[in-house]
Amino acid sequence: MSTNDNLPNQAPDVVLIGAGIMSATLGVLLKELQPDLTIEIFERLDNAAAESSDAWNNAGTGHSAFCELNYTPQLPDGSIETSKAIKIAESFEVSKQFWTYLMLNKSMTVVPNFIKPIPHMSFVWGEKNVDYLKKRHAALTQNHLFKGMQYSEDPELLREWIPLVMEGRDKAQKVAATRMDLGTDVNFGTLTRNMFKRLQKMPGVQMHFHHEVRKLRRDDEGNWVVGVRDLTTDQKRKVRTKFVFIGAGGGSLPLLEKADIPEGRGFGGFPVSGQWLKCTNPEVIEQHQAKVYGKASVGAPPMSVPHLDTRVIEGKRELLFGPYAGFSTKFLKNGSYLDLPASIKPTNLRPMISAGLHNLSLTKYLIDQVRQSPEDRLAALREYFPNAQMQDWELEIAGQRVQVIKKDAKKGGVLEFGTEVVSAADGSIAALLGASPGASTAVSIMLDLLKRCFNDRLQTEAWQTKLKKMIPSYGHSLADDPELTEEMRNYTSEVLGINTVVTTE
Repeated sequence: MSTNDNLPNQAPDVVLIGAGIMSATLGVLLKELQPDLTIEIFERLDNAAAESSDAWNNAGTGHSAFCELNYTPQLPDGSIETSKAIKIAESFEVSKQFWTYLMLNKSMTVVPNFIKPIPHMSFVWGEKNVDYLKKRHAALTQNHLFKGMQYSEDPELLREWIPLVMEGRDKAQKVAATRMDLGTDVNFGTLTRNMFKRLQKMPGVQMHFHHEVRKLRRDDEGNWVVGVRDLTTDQKRKVRTKFVFIGAGGGSLPLLEKADIPEGRGFGGFPVSGQWLKCTNPEVIEQHQAKVYGKASVGAPPMSVPHLDTRVIEGKRELLFGPYAGFSTKFLKNGSYLDLPASIKPTNLRPMISAGLHNLSLTKYLIDQVRQSPEDRLAALREYFPNAQMQDWELEIAGQRVQVIKKDAKKGGVLEFGTEVVSAADGSIAALLGASPGASTAVSIMLDLLKRCFNDRLQTEAWQTKLKKMIPSYGHSLADDPELTEEMRNYTSEVLGINTVVTTE
């Protein structure tokens, strides 16, 4: 099903595969930078943002490293590594600037209800973890991006911040928390669908739902030939283009394998599924107002860091806990159980086996998660909400993630827990693999893609001028400039309406 009456372009300048936040971000950036570009977008489902970008399929955290402890590992000498956290915090500020530009230029079709202010908190217990959190706070607050982060071990203050977390807790238990009031909750589904609505109104853009890309190959002239099937009519057609972006979430790896570029060989994928506990008791929901992240269990993937989250989804306040990890051979929530075995090729067999052997603790963790009973899930919840009652919670299926496995000279293969852009040497095709922090840093990821694949145009005065209009800090390091950071935060907070406490209005 196409979204407008114009005939499809037979040779568009750009083909975007997948209607998630990455394709939406890249599409809008390209059309803003060069309005005469023609773009075709293909999505196998019947709606945009129906997989990982959907509100129920991700944490909704505006990932800025304020509360996510896995971004600040403790090194063998006891110090805290902060470089990744600083990079993520800066990237989220860049995303906010781009969204602000869209709001000011009426590119978004609704008021900014996709983003809400909500404190980001880390919460730990036990002597060792409290010591870690104290060191983390001291290390992070040396950088101005984390200015305003509070730290406390005072049970009375923590009871004010997070009453559900503290009520019923053993008073002898040593606890600590950090709090950052600048945190946000983001409905990436709403954001993505609004960006696509903007794109659909632009000339030269064609969007096709229920269309699946089956083949990718180069022709003799160096163009990409994209084989597409209309899943409604079963009709097939070929589209020729000079540039392809594969932004299909868990479906990106199989498509990258079809493209068979040298840079894509050796990559594998390890799928991890997720579930939430969703609170059904309005009285309980109203008592919590924060995103509270804890420490991951040994062997757990980053997406399984436990957190008790206030969410605002479609105007309704929600309370979620999780995610509980699981294992499925599907690469997408709406995928096939054959996805994992079909992705194993001679070029990635060794890296996948090596990564598996080096991550036996992850395998054990996932097996234990799959075997969890409702009572086990309640016990995990009670570590963060001691007075939780089973009748107040129901299970909700979250999204599917595919973690990246890549070649490694020493280990044979390693499992990566971030995002990876894989592009051809000539810049004619790029794919995004991996997951967290993903959506929150989409703008920075796509700016990096522009450098790889559109560098000649990126260096032109026209593109540079436009980028600085869309992202005022473009070309400057926010991490090194306290005044610019403060200026940009004030600017984006005012336009996006995130200066106040979370509401559902």
